[in-house]
Amino acid sequence: MTATTPLGSLLAALAGGEVDLVDLTQPLSERTPVMRVPEPFVNTRGLRMREISHYDERGPRWRWHDLELGEHVGTHLDAPIHWVSGQGGEDVAGVPLRRLVGPAVVIDRSAEAAADPDYLLTKEELQDFAREHGPMPDGGWLLYRTGWDARVHDPALFLNNASGRPRTPGIAPECARWIAQETGLVGVGVETVGTDAGAAPTFDPPTPVHYYMLGAGKYGVTSLTNLDRLPPRGAVVIVAPLRLVGGTGSPARVMALVPRTSGEPRRD
Repeated sequence: MTATTPLGSLLAALAGGEVDLVDLTQPLSERTPVMRVPEPFVNTRGLRMREISHYDERGPRWRWHDLELGEHVGTHLDAPIHWVSGQGGEDVAGVPLRRLVGPAVVIDRSAEAAADPDYLLTKEELQDFAREHGPMPDGGWLLYRTGWDARVHDPALFLNNASGRPRTPGIAPECARWIAQETGLVGVGVETVGTDAGAAPTFDPPTPVHYYMLGAGKYGVTSLTNLDRLPPRGAVVIVAPLRLVGGTGSPARVMALVPRTSGEPRRD
């Protein structure tokens, strides 16, 4: 493959440090915080790893595990069939690869979320962002930075439900509708445990990001990290879930290709 082909040019840029790879995925372990829904609804389980063998009499030359894992744990993709508004839509295995790779725009509201854990992104803020940085890209992903990834080491801080209901930032209902129905974006990515705000079950409609995005055949990704390393525009995001037949969601490895400015140290 020569450097004059598009893929050759990309490989050369990666090898030469002109493009960085940024991991947007939270580590997945048995300590990963898991979303909780109130009774009488049934909750998902987190990750449980059960050892099969460890270079011992159960398997002298290998080590491996059985996994028990909910579809919607850690950094994961929501497929349309996850929500009632998207029933009959794509499962995880049916998501086209072309929609899992696309341009990313990153809007930063970390200062606002630090001041108000119930902070909601509005349609007007996105429209102001578009006037400054250009329109929402067709086939692209909106990545919403709130600084919430810094809390993931402490489930109590990350889920933030000591008051009896979760208090986490999210997206206002009209903004969610606008993204789903009036832009060419195919997905929304957030740093919180779910794509909706903690208070979203009380909104009209309830959980509007799930309702509008999945109902429009679009996607959500949760529990992202390192969004502070991405520019407002210019990165490419790659979302890689399991190809799970019938899956409503899947843990995913999410990464970004980011152009590096001259003189900036390489960080991948």
